[in-house]
Amino acid sequence: MISILLAGGIAIVLSLVFTRGLMAFFARLGKGQPILGAEDRGPQHHMHKQGTPTMGGIGILLAAFIGWVIPHARAGLAFSDQALIMWLTIFVLAAIGFLDDYLKVRRQHNRGIFWKKKGWITFGIVVLLMWLLAAQTSVSETISFTRAAVPGWDVSTPVWIIWTALMVWATTNAVNITDGLDGLAAGSAMFGFGAFTLIAYFAFRNADIYSAIVNPLDLGVLSAAMAGACGGFLWWNAAPARIMMGDVGALGIGAALGLLAVATNTHFLLPIICGINVMEAGSVAIQMGVFKASGRKKRLFRMSPIHHHFELKGWPETTVIIRFWLLAALCVATGVALFIADFTNEIRIIGDAVK
Repeated sequence: MISILLAGGIAIVLSLVFTRGLMAFFARLGKGQPILGAEDRGPQHHMHKQGTPTMGGIGILLAAFIGWVIPHARAGLAFSDQALIMWLTIFVLAAIGFLDDYLKVRRQHNRGIFWKKKGWITFGIVVLLMWLLAAQTSVSETISFTRAAVPGWDVSTPVWIIWTALMVWATTNAVNITDGLDGLAAGSAMFGFGAFTLIAYFAFRNADIYSAIVNPLDLGVLSAAMAGACGGFLWWNAAPARIMMGDVGALGIGAALGLLAVATNTHFLLPIICGINVMEAGSVAIQMGVFKASGRKKRLFRMSPIHHHFELKGWPETTVIIRFWLLAALCVATGVALFIADFTNEIRIIGDAVK
């Protein structure tokens, strides 16, 4: 527990410092986040945010990484190959986001060079990295809900790679879509990382039940560091935001959430814990489906993602953010409750067997 608390505390402080430094750096450059205008059917009501410093995700990920590394100086906490590959995946996807952010800022248009190709490029990279995770670690290759044995569907390695790649890829996109209001993505992600920290710690303390998880304490430290880094960033990103996380942050955070679900064998628990991200991404998919089915004449929402729909209905931005945070907290609480319910049921079964 000390290592987990240490990771979170270090990450919070470093994120506060790093993000403040990034704000000053980008302010000196004189360029910031471009906003889509009416010509691109963008949120015109956000045009006042044009020029806000972006790429704050750099500070989040660096703070989280350092926050994860330092507790390993304590005895009893070893670096796991699984966590190292997870960090590699996080930074590779963040690098793609950084390149997209850089091109957006340089061109002063909110569509990077990867606008239509980024999805395919990132998915291909994630497939390769999930193959590396399967090939180089003893990660459980079952499809699961709350632990490897529930439901514990054994699949071939290629199927597991594609399945987990879809999980990670979808989560990165969902977090990226959620990142449209000040503090919404960072706040909801902080709740999600808190849930995975608890799950990993439960697994560490009950190794006989969660024996399929590789070094759960290291996963808990990683998750706590990400939660702390998101919290530190939120200090500057809360409405009205003085810096935005950008794709570099959204893709890195999304990758971390998806990978933690893979590593803790909570595949089907992920869409519950990240329910707010599922809702945001789902609203975009539904909007596009209705628009195309109607011959490009009708839309279900006034604007997607759905947070813009509520803004256009007259909700102040802060109202949307806080209510969506409450929904995110409810989703996380539901996910954690399901995990603990399975844990207590398994304890009861073990106790009955001993009797």
